[in-house]
Amino acid sequence: MSTIREMLVELTGLREFAEGIGDDTDLSASGIDSGDLVRLVLLIEQRTGTEVTAEDVDGLVTLADYERFVAARSAALPNPGAA
Repeated sequence: MSTIREMLVELTGLREFAEGIGDDTDLSASGIDSGDLVRLVLLIEQRTGTEVTAEDVDGLVTLADYERFVAARSAALPNPGAA
């Protein structure tokens, strides 16, 4: 299960619901309300250390969008353990 999908399970408490959402399904259209989307962004920031701006959120519609965003931002973060 993807990282973002796991976060949705945590937020909604409904594994079956999160597993039933397609990667390219509009999250708002799937029944996730705006409050859950805000909490998802906050959870992403907390868990990954990735800042998500209001401008970023405008382009995040599907699970795949969130996954790509987190992967791209995580790859761009400096690795303090690297020499």
